[in-house]
Amino acid sequence: MKTNRFKSVWKISMFLLLFGFLYGCGQGGSYSEELKMGDVDLNESFEAIEVEEDGIASFKPDATLIKTPDNLKIIKSASARYKVKDVKVATAQIRKIALQYNAYISDLRYENNLYQKQNRFTIKVPQESFDNIMDSIGNVVEFVEYENITTKDVTEEYIDLQGRLETKLEVKKRYEDILRKNAKTVEDILNTEEKLRVLQEEIESVQGRLKYLTNKVAYSTIQIDLYETVAYTKEPTAYKKTFGAKAKDALSFGWKMIESIVLFFIHIWPLMLLAIIVILVLRRWLKK
Repeated sequence: MKTNRFKSVWKISMFLLLFGFLYGCGQGGSYSEELKMGDVDLNESFEAIEVEEDGIASFKPDATLIKTPDNLKIIKSASARYKVKDVKVATAQIRKIALQYNAYISDLRYENNLYQKQNRFTIKVPQESFDNIMDSIGNVVEFVEYENITTKDVTEEYIDLQGRLETKLEVKKRYEDILRKNAKTVEDILNTEEKLRVLQEEIESVQGRLKYLTNKVAYSTIQIDLYETVAYTKEPTAYKKTFGAKAKDALSFGWKMIESIVLFFIHIWPLMLLAIIVILVLRRWLKK
């Protein structure tokens, strides 16, 4: 009896142990740990961007964008090629836009071939109106083939030239003082004047470079190519003349022949005169 009771207790214990093990494994598979998310402050650099309902990010209208400092010397230039419906009409519209922003067209070249009409011109525009003109031209054209905008920072060169110019002007002033006060002999005067001449040439060179950079910074360059596609027409290999054209050519040829004959006799007038004299002499001799 005791053996049977011991076996029963052992079986129940083993069953409970097995059940507890399986239950523990099931709870372990669905275990999850909850993490508390803390509040995070947004960086101010992202305030200029907002996400619309469709998930597309865009700039806020009132966002403050980074602007180029006014003290920088930047040379802007652009080259673009556009397809338009009518080259002449588009050129006239762009010319009006340029006049509105105190810009001007510096050169223009028109081409017309068998498959397209093309107009290439360059606009000199004040730098502050550069972006406005580019945007306005984009509203006139039909298709943008390419737009290339380049910038060149010449601030360092500009500041360096200004410093060199100030130094040279100070040296020139000292030489002028020496020429007025300390130069006594003719040799001293000539040597000082020669140094002043060389220094003046260097000053004018620096001033010219500064003026060039100032003009390039003040006026940007936009080179535009407008083209209009036309129906292709095959170039004829030969041309047939009408009767009127042939008659005109015949009259012209006859007149040229008369001119040639008259000019021929004018050129040989000495021979004709000699021939007349010989004939007269022979006739008298034959009569005798």
